[in-house]
Amino acid sequence: MASFYDRHIFCCINERDCEHPRGCCGRERGEAIRARLAQAIRRERIPGRLRANKAGCLDRCELGPCIVIYPDAVWYRIEEIERDVDEIVREHLVAGRVVDRLRLPDAEEGGP
Repeated sequence: MASFYDRHIFCCINERDCEHPRGCCGRERGEAIRARLAQAIRRERIPGRLRANKAGCLDRCELGPCIVIYPDAVWYRIEEIERDVDEIVREHLVAGRVVDRLRLPDAEEGGP
């Protein structure tokens, strides 16, 4: 059975108290990241059905702000919104290459 979307990108926008030890992706620009992703996807006119969605906590708070792309199951940390989001769209979503410098390790690789 075919999925409704070819790729689904989840952007953490979870908000926590400023003092929380795990951090907070929402406070770290989560909504701006999602907006830039949606804009870049439209600009690139990527074939297939893609969706950039807001997500609650993705449970990688200490590494955030972060996004995950499915069905690829690749996690990224966004350091500089325009540069990093545009690179992920261009390299990962258009060219099919993982952006290693932004990729977060999988649990099997010792990542949180």
